[in-house]
Formats: sequence, structure tokens, C-alpha cells
Amino acid sequence: MFTGIIEDLGKIKRLEKKTSIWTLALESMKEPPSDLKIGDSVSVNGVCLTLVKKEKSNLFFEVMLSTFKKTNLGSLKIGDRVNLEYALKVGDRISGHFIYGHIDCVGIIKRKSYIEDNLCFEISFLKEVSKYIVEKGSISVDGISLTVDSVRSGVFTVYITPFTLKNTNLQFRRTGDKVNLECDYLAKIANLQKT
Repeated sequence: MFTGIIEDLGKIKRLEKKTSIWTLALESMKEPPSDLKIGDSVSVNGVCLTLVKKEKSNLFFEVMLSTFKKTNLGSLKIGDRVNLEYALKVGDRISGHFIYGHIDCVGIIKRKSYIEDNLCFEISFLKEVSKYIVEKGSISVDGISLTVDSVRSGVFTVYITPFTLKNTNLQFRRTGDKVNLECDYLAKIANLQKT
């Protein structure tokens, strides 16, 4: 489980296919936590992956073909930057919202603009998840805990603080880029109770 507070950026070093499993190798920009060990969960662009190998700042993951197809991990290229968050520990402060690392859909950045000097992203999403995206609700975008500002047919907007921009891969994102979306679990529970 994660909270959407990005701890580091990773740089993709290698993508290698072995049968139906891919090996994803990346270099973390900061030194990974000293207690990070093989078998631990790491959020990579919001996708919960299992660490299978660690060599100093180089982290290795095995990724199922299905995960590549259903997330933006499948469109990564060597040198791309990804958001990293290490798994929440019992007793840690929760600064964002609960994120499971199970992507609901891939969204597309439709527009990136400044409104009154505030950076705004407009992101499209699949119709199937529309009931979980609500104004002032939480959403995970590439693993980042953000607040939905507004929603209209198939598009929601989020504002990005300078701190978030500087410390996440959003600084590299352009119009047309794909982003992983995970809707707030509380919104999903609330919708289940309505049915």
C-alpha cells in the first residue's frame, strides 16, 4: 500500500522480454532506503511491482505482459523518468491517500496550461471509471496523490504545485502522454454501497 507522496524519480535503464515476463531495470536518482529488500513492493508510476534484484541504486522488477498492456509501463523508453514510492509501513504518517498500485485505466493528457499562474493538467479517462472521479476527491496520477478540481464528460482537471512539479515526472509530461490512473478506493466503496 502507498500514499501517493513520491519519494524519488527513476530513470529507465533496460526493458527486456523473457517469454511472457519483462524485466524492468531502472536507476533511482536518490539512494534507495537502506532497508529496501528483495520481495518488497515499490510503486513505479503508480503500479505496484515486486523488487527482484537490487544493485546499489539500480532496481530490477519483473512485469507481466498484462501489466504492460494495461498501464503506461508498456510505452516506456530507455531514459524515461518514472515516479517511485516505497511501500507504506505501519505507523508511517499518511500525507496523501491510500493507493493500492492497481491501475484502473490509462488516461491521456489533453491539455497542459497555466490558469492565473497555476499549472493545470486536463486528463481524459475511460467511461467505466467516471463514477469514481468526483470534484474535490482524490486520484492517483502516475502514483501521485492529487485532488480533482473539476470533472466534465470524460475529462478531469488537476492543479500542480511547484513542489510536486519539481519532484515528480510531471515536469517531463507533454500533451498526448499516457498516465496511469487509480481512483480513490473510498469512492469505489461509496459506489458499492449505492448499489
